[in-house]
Amino acid sequence: MTYIDSLSALADPTRRQVFEVIAATPSPVGAVAAKLPVSRPAVSQHLKVLSDAGLVMCRAQGTRRIYAVRPEGLADLREWLDQFWTKALDSFASEINDKEADRHD
Repeated sequence: MTYIDSLSALADPTRRQVFEVIAATPSPVGAVAAKLPVSRPAVSQHLKVLSDAGLVMCRAQGTRRIYAVRPEGLADLREWLDQFWTKALDSFASEINDKEADRHD
């Protein structure tokens, strides 16, 4: 998957809420739906999109399916975001160094 898949999947506010619920505690669909103002079928659809984007995984536990976040699913998104953080820090450090050099001149 790519960071674009992750961004697209998380663009929907309800889907982000679903993601946040299972990020806090791996849960079955019913438990997620109980915490949000959406139906079980809607939660299932959101989980499918998140799963297709590689952000969540599902495991069978008896007759229930438990959904959990796939940490590696966020790797591409994090890598993409980190490039901007690195550039921002480098620019900040450069600005500080330039001001220090100006003070000593």
